[in-house]
Amino acid sequence: MRDYLLSNPEILSDMQAELEDRQREEQRLALLDAIGNSSDAIFNAAYDGIVGNPQGSSTVVEFFDYNCGFCKRAYDDMAAMVAADSELRFVLKEFPILGPDSQKAHIVSMALRTLAPEKYGEFHRILLTSGRATEEAAIAAATGLGVDEAALRAEMRNPAIADAFNETYQLAQKLAITGTPSY
Repeated sequence: MRDYLLSNPEILSDMQAELEDRQREEQRLALLDAIGNSSDAIFNAAYDGIVGNPQGSSTVVEFFDYNCGFCKRAYDDMAAMVAADSELRFVLKEFPILGPDSQKAHIVSMALRTLAPEKYGEFHRILLTSGRATEEAAIAAATGLGVDEAALRAEMRNPAIADAFNETYQLAQKLAITGTPSY
């Protein structure tokens, strides 16, 4: 059998292709199962930011990092989609994976969302359409929107923020999400 297979490489190639197809289908089914089992965490986590219509009939979920160049470029598309569809609900999953500056900027973002959820969309726009997101830049954006700095810094110490990040990281792992932006 071995000699037969070696003398007919097209059979090995066909077998390899069939195996790869089966593995892709298994991965697809596992991902669909993970999505089904995690739908509440995906679409309705209390700690996620939302832009657009909070009760919209259509939802897009984005895992993002404020220092992701692709996320920054995708912002205009998100804004255009929200402007064009009054029924669009855009769920923003804070997913700081690009180092300490990102983590600190996202902590500020989570604190702002808790203190002034009505200002979250504008804050999100500012951080994604400006330079590198750092703690200082994020605090400046938040205070520029009228959020009290002392209250913001106090909320940044809330352990629920770290818990929310951990839940998002676990969800991303379950969904095989390793980069940003991911939808």
